Amino acid sequence: MFCRDKRAMPLIVDPGLYMSTKKDIFWVGPKRTLPTAFKLFTGSAWMVLSRAFVEYVVWGWDNLPRTLLMYYANFLSSPEGYFQTVICNNPELAKTVINTDLHYISWDIPPKQHPHVLSINDTAKMIASNAAFARKFRQDDPVLDVIDKKLLHKRKGLFTLGGWCSGKPKCTKVGNKYRILPGKGSHRLRRLIDRETLVARFGQNQCT
Repeated sequence: MFCRDKRAMPLIVDPGLYMSTKKDIFWVGPKRTLPTAFKLFTGSAWMVLSRAFVEYVVWGWDNLPRTLLMYYANFLSSPEGYFQTVICNNPELAKTVINTDLHYISWDIPPKQHPHVLSINDTAKMIASNAAFARKFRQDDPVLDVIDKKLLHKRKGLFTLGGWCSGKPKCTKVGNKYRILPGKGSHRLRRLIDRETLVARFGQNQCT
């Protein structure tokens, strides 16, 4: 989710950038006042970047991407702010923003620092969300077997179904790993992206 960040920003220093021994980050005061040349935005660290946006950031035909790179250099969780702030401060690129990270994430009440760890009890809500991704899971949790079986149609002990499947029975071996054929999952993902694109195109400004 993209949102306007109205807080004064504390400055942090990562000793790992300057010292050979690993140490925890530490805070430096006083807090920085909010900039006036651009607005700050925050959002998810998971995103898909368009070619046009990447070229804008890399080539930097104006100073904004480089200015923000320096601003976020000593900044906690900078991946959750840098790209969002760059794109939402460019009027043309801001029109291309789709405010979703395609994840199903459940938070405890009251919310903690990290999301609720998903389990078998979250299966119904997770599947009903139609999200392409989900987090967090414990390693080898039974809910992962449910996802394999119900969504990926993967049989126990075999590889996930796909154009790369080979051997007898099918998917006991990996054949041509570069042979990618669309399956039910890809069609679900396409419908999800199409729906989110329509909402962004005909809805309100996604940089809120």
